[in-house]
Amino acid sequence: MARMFVGIDLGTTHTALAFAGETDAIASLSIPQRVARDLVESRLLLPSVLRLDAGAADGDTLPWGSVSDSVGEFARQELAVAPGRVVGSSKSWLVHRSADRRSALLPTASDEGIRKVSPVDVARAFFTHLAGAWQAAHGSALGEQDVVVTVPASFDAVARELTVEAAREAGLSSITLLEEPQAAFYAWMDSLGDKWRKELRLGDRVLVIDVGGGTTDFSLLRVADDGGNLVLERVAVGDHLLLGGDNVDLALAHVARTKLEALGKTVEGAQFSALVALARSAKEALLADDAGDTFPIALATRGSKLFGGTLRTELSRDEVHAIAVDGFFPMVDASARPQQRVRSGLAQLGLPYASDSAISRHLAAFLAAHTGAEAPMPSAVLFNGGVFKGSALRARVLELFRAWSLAAGAPEPRVLPGEDLDLAVSRGAAAFARARAGRGMRIRGATVLSYYVGIESAWPAVPGMTAPIHALCIAPQGMEEGVSTALPTDSIGVVVGEAVQLRFFVSSSRKSDAVGAMFEHREGKDDLVELAPIQLHFASTRAPAGEVVSVRLESEVTEQGTLVLRARTANGEEFQVDLAVRDAS
Repeated sequence: MARMFVGIDLGTTHTALAFAGETDAIASLSIPQRVARDLVESRLLLPSVLRLDAGAADGDTLPWGSVSDSVGEFARQELAVAPGRVVGSSKSWLVHRSADRRSALLPTASDEGIRKVSPVDVARAFFTHLAGAWQAAHGSALGEQDVVVTVPASFDAVARELTVEAAREAGLSSITLLEEPQAAFYAWMDSLGDKWRKELRLGDRVLVIDVGGGTTDFSLLRVADDGGNLVLERVAVGDHLLLGGDNVDLALAHVARTKLEALGKTVEGAQFSALVALARSAKEALLADDAGDTFPIALATRGSKLFGGTLRTELSRDEVHAIAVDGFFPMVDASARPQQRVRSGLAQLGLPYASDSAISRHLAAFLAAHTGAEAPMPSAVLFNGGVFKGSALRARVLELFRAWSLAAGAPEPRVLPGEDLDLAVSRGAAAFARARAGRGMRIRGATVLSYYVGIESAWPAVPGMTAPIHALCIAPQGMEEGVSTALPTDSIGVVVGEAVQLRFFVSSSRKSDAVGAMFEHREGKDDLVELAPIQLHFASTRAPAGEVVSVRLESEVTEQGTLVLRARTANGEEFQVDLAVRDAS
């Protein structure tokens, strides 16, 4: 069998896989999964939910064998019945900087006797399930194909590397990562063929708004000229926002709990987790274009069977619209900015959700940072993410654009008709895999953030003070893939022969810094966000351990989307550090 181009959307809510050969149309894999207690069916979407410790007697018998833990639709249903043994929204934990993402911490409130797993373990379970489904359908190993896996544009380098690690442990030894908004755009181009060139014009700026289950991503693409041909360039991505459909589900669950408490009922602990799962079903039903007026909520009480001793209430379509539309997409001015609240000194361990739930304020801030006075609005907008499946939220975003355009005296952005919002990302990833092999248009890659490395100052020991850290720009925003440059900086050395760490920083707003620009890093005052430090050991055969060896620095953004920092000594030794800025393999 010829090597296939495969795209995997490892989504917060659903997982999907698409594939294609060199010339045939992109297809989606129908994934076998347990959909009821005694029923296995194949469906295009695999809910990104894992039910733990089902046991051999209650495990899944799938076309590629038996497994004890259940992945997919049946596991999703169990969220509302046994939330203490089910893991959902695990993808959001992969980007939780304050947590040990390799530690067994999920479910956060597990039932007694149920083992815990790490976010990496859960991702590996999804990859393993897809590998089995592919083997059963095609008779070949998924790891032998050209595989592209999508991640949020705002995933940090650690989250990207952990995604690669989980895939590798599932037998996918070499994958490429692609940002989800770009994948959505590749799907749009693939659906139109060469006709996409008639939909866009030179100078167009296309905003991709991707609101999924766990994250919100904004990406800005530009249509440029290259020798008379239209080409696409990615010019900006937004900051990481842990804000999406999961937040809406939590808000609706609180509404339902308030209703139950008004009837004298109590909802606590695992019951509330089950209520969140029911709220998600209500949201999906009542935001649909053919929605009814209400959705029933039946919550099993502790120790009761599902249909005995239940707490009952309902959510209305008006309540869901008030929360999802007016709460998360309120009408605001273009000058609005996300609100920062004063945090409590003590807090429960959990996901670091965005402090402001108004996606419209985050969108206004992104546009202000990445558009100018001459072009204050994007020319076109492409929606992506399951949140936009219902027309009410798309209509609200367009209402915002209409108001902002009128205030700025600018034309309204036109809407690019999107693909199936559930399958677009996986299909776009497959299209990108094929484009990488020279069989399609590629979006030009460049760094959408500015990257800096920390340089420790020579500083005498002073009680209560640490040596200042200077930030050295090693890749400015817009540095294209395939470009390397020497850093015009002297008096820098590396510590050899002992364990050290390198500190890296990024910025989405410092657009004027050039390669080699250096300034003192002041926490919270220079628009820098620190990445997880990298632990290293620079081994030298020509200098004693602990010595600081003078070096010249060079940085390169490879065509694989890796930022490479090289340090060369006068005697010919070279040290290298790799940092993922787009994809990894």
